[in-house]
Amino acid sequence: MPHQQDESFIELINTHLRIAHKICRVYTTSSDEHKDLQQEMMYQLWKSYTDFDGRSKFSTWMYRVCLNTALTYRRKDKTDRYESLSDYHFEIAEHTEQKMEEQMKVLFLAIGTLSPLNKAIVLLYLDDLSYEEIAGITGLTKSNVSVRLVRIKKNWKCLLKVKHEKYENARRI
Repeated sequence: MPHQQDESFIELINTHLRIAHKICRVYTTSSDEHKDLQQEMMYQLWKSYTDFDGRSKFSTWMYRVCLNTALTYRRKDKTDRYESLSDYHFEIAEHTEQKMEEQMKVLFLAIGTLSPLNKAIVLLYLDDLSYEEIAGITGLTKSNVSVRLVRIKKNWKCLLKVKHEKYENARRI
């Protein structure tokens, strides 16, 4: 029986590994931290796998374990560093592929400026989870999730407008 449990766990983790990668990308700033956090996530997932009772989807449970692990990891690291958004990150690339890559960098930098809980909410939202699912994972109410997302979008819209205006003014000179 334990061998079947091992195989089941490995199959489920491999199917949903992007969840861990995405969370690591947002909560870490270096490749070494990314590896350390991912290793800790895998350990915590394995350790608590016997507690997974199937009442929620595996991906929901995995998000919860990975996010809690990331939040604990950041709390232990008192030097929580957030990279600021600089004008460089808003330059418009000539090629579509390069532009998309740059936009992804800007998105992840913007996510990186958020509080740990808001990072989690945005990641879950970007993965098309419902407000109810996000609330279940984060422990917030559905309305609190909605309010937080509205505020995050509003703040980002203002920030992007200011950065875009600076960029346009610099181009005119």
